[in-house]
Amino acid sequence: MTRILGIDPGSQRTGVGVIDVDDAGRCTFVHCEALVLLDAADFPARLGRLCEGLETVIDGFRPDEVAIETVFMDKNASSALKLGHARGAALATVVRRHLAVHEYAPRLIKQSLVGRGAAEKAQVQHMVRLLLKLPDTKLQPDAADALAVALTHAHMSATALRAGASVALLRRRR
Repeated sequence: MTRILGIDPGSQRTGVGVIDVDDAGRCTFVHCEALVLLDAADFPARLGRLCEGLETVIDGFRPDEVAIETVFMDKNASSALKLGHARGAALATVVRRHLAVHEYAPRLIKQSLVGRGAAEKAQVQHMVRLLLKLPDTKLQPDAADALAVALTHAHMSATALRAGASVALLRRRR
């Protein structure tokens, strides 16, 4: 059994999702939430809150591996920079815990779950609910995105194992 922590980094809310994957590749929901960072005094305090929240999740759920979404480049440079800071804080937190980190682009995550890289958020959330057999309640978007990242890693790892290659080797070929 492998426990995967998925992270959807954000400067206002960071989504976290935890799944278990058995040897046959079946994924089971464990936990998801959005770490709300907006009530911090300033941006550096948000990053501190993000690190503290991730540490709490790591301590509570003891993941074996971490999957994180790469930065999505938007038209707003300031937003992209803040997202990069949040992603860096998340990466530093999990690396300090000696966890293996795997990175996935937003288009690859959507393609992995929905079958096309330009899928809508609602489609991704629907597939997350189906794949994890969650009730038809609305998932918080950031938490659903984090579960999608974790599911993508589970699928990519299973595919790599079947092909006799590592996920790192597959990424180098792209």
